[in-house]
Amino acid sequence: MRKVNTNVSTVIEEIERLKGENISMEINKGRKKIERYQGIIENVYPSIFTVNIGEGKSPLSYSYTEVLCGDVVINKING
Repeated sequence: MRKVNTNVSTVIEEIERLKGENISMEINKGRKKIERYQGIIENVYPSIFTVNIGEGKSPLSYSYTEVLCGDVVINKING
C-alpha cells in the first residue's frame, strides 16, 4: 500500500540520510512471504539503492518505488 503524502523524492532523501547506517529491513515477497535482513545501505543511485547484508554475500538492490509502495520497509537500528 502506498504511503500517504509521500513521493519518490522524499523516499530518496530518507534513504540518502540512512546511507552508512545500520538498518533492519522487511521485504514482502508476496503470498505472506516476508524476508528480514540487517545490513548497511552502501550506495544510493538515481533509480536504486544497494544494501550490504554481510561479508561473502552479494549486495541487495531495491528501487525507491518498492519502499514507497511498502514492499520494502526500512528501520534504523539504534546503537
